Amino acid sequence: MTRVAGLAEIVLWVRDMDAALHFYRDLFGLEVISPAEIPNKFLRAGAGDSGVPEMIVLVPHPDQSVEFPREKTKRVLHHLAFRVNASEYDQLHRSFSAVGIQVRSGIHPVLENVRTFYVDDPDGNECECIASDLDNRPLQNL
Repeated sequence: MTRVAGLAEIVLWVRDMDAALHFYRDLFGLEVISPAEIPNKFLRAGAGDSGVPEMIVLVPHPDQSVEFPREKTKRVLHHLAFRVNASEYDQLHRSFSAVGIQVRSGIHPVLENVRTFYVDDPDGNECECIASDLDNRPLQNL
């Protein structure tokens, strides 16, 4: 019996809120749904269900002198993934490349007929973008 209906939040520490908002709000297109006056920023990543949206929450780290590890094996979070519409996949890939963010291709280890790529947010968190590949096109570097 499954007791979990879905994923509601992924909460991330951030060092630079403006850079994090640019990445998640401006590049991914997530909508900020929290009041402007609170320091934590709640961004809607998906509709969710029963009044509970899927969210990324950005929380300013209280110690700005702390460096977050860039080396993947030292990170606490391996990566997070966003499901994107197949029709938006190529444009999203180009958008990241256009602003100088390194885009890495990948192959999902379990799901078939999907396309994936990876980018790192300003704090080093790896974000996967995954889309259905209904045309069964071979994965390619864009």
